[in-house]
Amino acid sequence: MASLHPYTIVYYSIVAKHFRSIDRKYHSLIRKEVDTQLGHLPEVVTRNRKPLRDQPGPRRIWELRCGPNNRFRIIYELYPEKREVHIVAVGVKEGSRLFVGGEEMKA
Repeated sequence: MASLHPYTIVYYSIVAKHFRSIDRKYHSLIRKEVDTQLGHLPEVVTRNRKPLRDQPGPRRIWELRCGPNNRFRIIYELYPEKREVHIVAVGVKEGSRLFVGGEEMKA
């Protein structure tokens, strides 16, 4: 059963810089996926949504894959007690490399 109370989506200010490095034609697609996938039940593991790793405490960092060939990555923090999803980063996956804000992220 779907949650009756949706989650609030909060974008960190740095995410605006991340969007500038992504072709504009994909901005609305990414925002739509964030709203659709994370507005209700963002804590449910799916094929394209998962926690990045086991983490202690209330802070949980997750990844959502979307777009053509799942090339976009949305990194978010989940705060179920506040019913909030904080969008931390939006990146582009190219092969085994992840670029956020035009810069390659190292593992």
